Amino acid sequence: MFIRSLKISNPDEVIREMNFHLGLNLIIDNTPISNEQLTGNNVGKTTVLKLVDFCLGAKPAIIYSDTEDKKSVYQEVRDYLIEKEVLITLELADSFNDDANKIVIERNFLSRKNAIRKINGNEILEKEFEDELLKILIPHQKAEKPSFRQIISHNIRYKDESINNTIKILNRYTSDVEYEALYLFLLGCVFDDGAKKQAILSKIRQEDTYRERLEKKQTKTSYEIALSLIEDEIAEFNEKKSSFNLNENFEKDLDDLNLVKYKINKTSSAMSNMSIRKNLIIEAQKEMEQNIAAIDLKHLHLLYLEATKNVEGIQKTFEDLVSYHNNMLVEKARFIGAELPSLEEKIKAESKIINNLLVQEKRLSKKIAKGDSFAELETIISELNEKHRMKGEYESVISQLNDVENNISNFNKELQAIDDFLFSSDFESLLKIQLKKFNKHFSTISNELYGEKYALTYDKIINKKGQQVYQFSSFNLNMSSGKKQGEILCFDLAYILFANEEEIPCLYFLLNDKKELMHDNQLSKVAEYVNDKDMQLVISILKDKLPEGLVDKANIVVELSQESKLFKIEEKN
Repeated sequence: MFIRSLKISNPDEVIREMNFHLGLNLIIDNTPISNEQLTGNNVGKTTVLKLVDFCLGAKPAIIYSDTEDKKSVYQEVRDYLIEKEVLITLELADSFNDDANKIVIERNFLSRKNAIRKINGNEILEKEFEDELLKILIPHQKAEKPSFRQIISHNIRYKDESINNTIKILNRYTSDVEYEALYLFLLGCVFDDGAKKQAILSKIRQEDTYRERLEKKQTKTSYEIALSLIEDEIAEFNEKKSSFNLNENFEKDLDDLNLVKYKINKTSSAMSNMSIRKNLIIEAQKEMEQNIAAIDLKHLHLLYLEATKNVEGIQKTFEDLVSYHNNMLVEKARFIGAELPSLEEKIKAESKIINNLLVQEKRLSKKIAKGDSFAELETIISELNEKHRMKGEYESVISQLNDVENNISNFNKELQAIDDFLFSSDFESLLKIQLKKFNKHFSTISNELYGEKYALTYDKIINKKGQQVYQFSSFNLNMSSGKKQGEILCFDLAYILFANEEEIPCLYFLLNDKKELMHDNQLSKVAEYVNDKDMQLVISILKDKLPEGLVDKANIVVELSQESKLFKIEEKN
């Protein structure tokens, strides 16, 4: 898909309409060179890229927040976008022919019922918007991971992570496993268990969190040592207690009371830990439910019929696709919540047991209180009660920790079964073949443009969490320091060519900011290269940083200035 146009409007007028073409597209400033007090900064060049990203699912805040400091809000811009009901319309198409297949995306900055979020004129719920874009633009991706936003991340580079890094372009919280899933997908290495692997890792993280809560005071080993010492102390107190000359019934009642207290504390501790476990599972389910959306089957069916008319060779029926999607979501939710029913039954059963034990405790306490006892014996009994309470608590924690260890062990076995396939010689052979195809484009483009050969490679590593993953990286075959900005651009251009060759659906446009960092020769060569290819390169850049003659070789999308910024707010005041 290419960008054909981007329109900024409100109910009264069209503020700006920007048209794009194949090859190099420039977003520049027209600040007079003769006026040294004026600059081309902060006029909205980068915001044009952000508006395209916004239409592709990014949060509204990126338009009126500082990219480097998200807490810093440009209040004037935010108020203007909301009060004037500004609408952004992005038109994509698979070619620049008049009869090309078009996708029109409309979004505004209002909330709730006033929000506009349309694709081809159809209103889309916020929670379904990204999934709908995925179905239309990347239809071969059926799994939950990688997400649509992750897949297109290398096409849109204006954030520091994506401007300065070729591979690690997502936010700093992105895990190694997510990067692994992303690049395996981009390279066309089909891996059906990717979503399951993510779910298992989520369960392992949940168990680790539960274990951390259980071991907040001390470790399992410490609990076991403490329990052993308490059992020795109980034995000593029982020996002292047995030396008293008490009637037989009193002794038995006292033992029964101690046993009841022990059971009460052990059961209470078990119930508490099961409740913690239940809440963790419910939290995980709620997080997942936020991503599960009901499908508008009637609307989706119409889209599917339209797709089958325009695209030949679709073998899967609409019912198959819907069934696959629903089964995947239901299976994952079931996988995470499978333990809930049994946990709730256990908690209910333990609650009944505690109620019965409390009745017994009350009866035995009254019975013993009526008997004769010595002050020293009362002290021993008090100590015994406390030791039995602690014993019950420690045994319950140890039991829970054993369960956690068993669960983690079982999950790791499932994970190992997946990794046995993922890291098998057959799968790795496929990965190497796909890498070779990609690197053919990557090294050829970089050599043609900059005289340096870049390549994508991988290592099988064990990350900090002990998980084996494919870790991807780029390197310079010439072993020189290279030019990072050139490497990044060559990678993105190479991927478009690779995806086209492999018939992998992708976006045929690249949005780039801060290309002032590139040498003039680099920019000029890239301009010549993309003008001969079926792709778009959109660059926002200061006009005075452009190489001489480059403006004549490019399509000027828009020229901005201090007197006429992107939204023309200053012209309205």
